[in-house]
Amino acid sequence: MKPADHYAEALATQLRKGFLAYCVLRVCSHAPKYTSDIIKHLQAAELVVVEGTIYPLLSRLQKDGLLTHEWQESEQGPPRKYYRITDYGHEVMVAMESDIDALNTTLRKL
Repeated sequence: MKPADHYAEALATQLRKGFLAYCVLRVCSHAPKYTSDIIKHLQAAELVVVEGTIYPLLSRLQKDGLLTHEWQESEQGPPRKYYRITDYGHEVMVAMESDIDALNTTLRKL
């Protein structure tokens, strides 16, 4: 891999991390979601995610107060943890929407 490719990949990774957090907040803002449902929503939007990425992110968003969880009984086994956005998470999501819109406007102008 050329140095430029390596550097570009590192930058893209940082962009994806923030964007993925925003997308998870959006998915969880409509109704409480089970982890596999979050992944399905993201994949349906053509965002490539795997469980190994989503679990640490959900944990961090919860630790930071943007998400909370509730246990719900499951017909297919043990109770499941469902995530929902908090009021603070909603405020952060709205602020991020504004930032993302501004970045898109800048990119279009360039």
